Amino acid sequence: MIQILIIDDQELVRTGLRHIFDQSHEVTKVTEASSGEAALRQCKKKCPDVILLSINLAGLTGFEVTRKLKRIYPKAGVIVLAAHAKPPYPARLMDAGASGYLTLDCDAEELLQAVKTVAGGQLYIGSDAAKQLALSMFSGSASESPFEDLSAREMEVLLKITDGRRVPDIASLMCLSPKTVSTYKYRILGKLGARSEVELVRMAMRYGLVENT
Repeated sequence: MIQILIIDDQELVRTGLRHIFDQSHEVTKVTEASSGEAALRQCKKKCPDVILLSINLAGLTGFEVTRKLKRIYPKAGVIVLAAHAKPPYPARLMDAGASGYLTLDCDAEELLQAVKTVAGGQLYIGSDAAKQLALSMFSGSASESPFEDLSAREMEVLLKITDGRRVPDIASLMCLSPKTVSTYKYRILGKLGARSEVELVRMAMRYGLVENT
């Protein structure tokens, strides 16, 4: 039997997911968390088999939560639930330790199959994400997204920059020195051919990594 931890900051989403799992005879217990920070505390207490993680959390990014959850409880399989499978999200989240990746348009049957597969110690990639991962293996495919060459750590820094955070704040949140964060920042600028943080934000909006508000 499978124990699940759902991490999403929207109560309606958590309720819908819980309803799906309540209909399954293979899920014994569902625990919920509304933030990455709360999830880290829950994971220490509940020891879930599978963690269903929304990528769009306030505070800690999906990359950070995935990495920290795997460090706290490596036996748990993390399935990322995202709005899209645009590169480089699937590949970088798998690099960070995720065992599965699904988009929000998947049906209940696929969600349950993913949970069972990951609980069994295997990987599960939804069809959209699998297509993106397969394309990234061919030379020249990275040109579809300028962010493809960024590491998972660089993606974390990029997302915090696009969220308007300053280097000292990012350093504090990521438990890094400001000098290290600055090094990541200039490495990102160089890889993307951007000249400023403003240009980074515009690029991220153009490719759908952040919302254009």
